[in-house]
Amino acid sequence: MSSKSEREKRRAERLAAEKAAADSQKRRLMFTYIGAGVLTLVVIVGLVVVLAGSGSDNSVNAQDFPANAHIQPQSGSVNGVAPDDREGTQPPPVQQGDLQAAAKAAGCDLQLNLKDEGNNHIKPSDPVPHYGTNPPTSGDHIVPPLQQADGAYSEFPQPVRFLHSLEHGRIEIQYSPDLSDSDQLALKGVFDEAPDGMLLFPNPDMPYEVATTAWTQLMGCKTYKGAATLDAIRDFRDTYLGQGPEPVPIQFAG
Repeated sequence: MSSKSEREKRRAERLAAEKAAADSQKRRLMFTYIGAGVLTLVVIVGLVVVLAGSGSDNSVNAQDFPANAHIQPQSGSVNGVAPDDREGTQPPPVQQGDLQAAAKAAGCDLQLNLKDEGNNHIKPSDPVPHYGTNPPTSGDHIVPPLQQADGAYSEFPQPVRFLHSLEHGRIEIQYSPDLSDSDQLALKGVFDEAPDGMLLFPNPDMPYEVATTAWTQLMGCKTYKGAATLDAIRDFRDTYLGQGPEPVPIQFAG
């Protein structure tokens, strides 16, 4: 073979090798771009899912709960506590409009202007504080927005959660779960007549059959005495509703 033919052969082989190497590089780049594109798509989809989930939490409204519970999620969080959707018994007209006189007639203990035990915010993982009264009326409590939302509940919320609600000017009617159904429905009727800014729930741990609380205010009734107790509860509500140290506008549950 002539030297010219040999040179052409080597040149053709070199060009073929260079072309193969270039094709291989192109394939590697293509796979890299495809991988990056897939990763970007995964990230975008993840962001969409997160944003969509966040939006669903923010879109919770009163219509998502039983109407008779009057849950107002804009005022806080339900925290997994079951609503009380029973229809209460319509209460009789108020006979005694003075809180002091009504509490005395119902045999209830009024503890007014109690010591303010603080209002620091604590995380759910923090130890539960000791409170000076039972039910508590002030003290360190859960961070927002985990305060218990306005409404009626069939279970006992955590005190660190409903204490924060008191700070926002809410009134809470608490009752022994040992009360008869008819007595519970009578209390529910008082709640139903004016549910805005109110919470109603059973409390198995307090020394009263019925208690009504506001921030640093407590009315404890050892025994439920029908209409007399209902009068005292309504007088307490009308006196202290919206009077917390950090009042938050009351959302109307409708």
